[in-house]
Amino acid sequence: MTNIYNEIIQSKVERQKLLAILLDPDKVVLENLSDLISKINQSPATHIFIGGSQVTTTILDELIVKIKQNCNLPVVLFPGNPSQISAEADAILFLSLISGRNPDYLIEHQVKAAPILKQTKLEIISTGYILIDSGTETAVERVSKTKPLDRSNLDLVLATAQAGEMLGNKLIYLEAGSGAKQAIPLEMIALIAQNIKVPLLVGGGIVDLQGIKNAYDFGADLVIIGTAFEKDINFFNHN
Repeated sequence: MTNIYNEIIQSKVERQKLLAILLDPDKVVLENLSDLISKINQSPATHIFIGGSQVTTTILDELIVKIKQNCNLPVVLFPGNPSQISAEADAILFLSLISGRNPDYLIEHQVKAAPILKQTKLEIISTGYILIDSGTETAVERVSKTKPLDRSNLDLVLATAQAGEMLGNKLIYLEAGSGAKQAIPLEMIALIAQNIKVPLLVGGGIVDLQGIKNAYDFGADLVIIGTAFEKDINFFNHN
């Protein structure tokens, strides 16, 4: 079994940038999956993340099995709650919403997930999840009942990221939210990247290839693309 976290660390050391395509199981149509996987295989993606704030579908296992049959990229769960765990994936981002103060998303869901995860062979990657204000209420904000951090309060975001690192989080994930109006500010990415040692993930509100490049240039180790690819599976074909 590959150690996905070690590969992320190695990429950071070698300054190789990573890219995850985030698929929301509720928005994937199985009949169209072959086209979707074909586009992912042609893209520069290095990982597939699967999850959403509220997943109601029951196709999670089937979806992952079909992806893995036709794609060699690691499949990593990005769960909104413990019901989104599938033993078919390779790893799980074990998220703690450290930007919020709702105990359900700081520890309660994790307690419920732990016995389930113990029954799987999933690689568990502790991730400090930080929601940043993006100009609109996102699904994460609604579901978690937490307020995002102010995008202009760089000191608070930095302290939150550093606290997550000190607590033992192996990744820090700056999230603007699904369909965000504004991406994470570049100066915020730079500040966090320069002041933590663990890999930095950045997602939400990135709508074009330049947005990915900008995030990389300012210090993101892994960028997540979700809504933009959902809306246009030819996203990576545009110059």
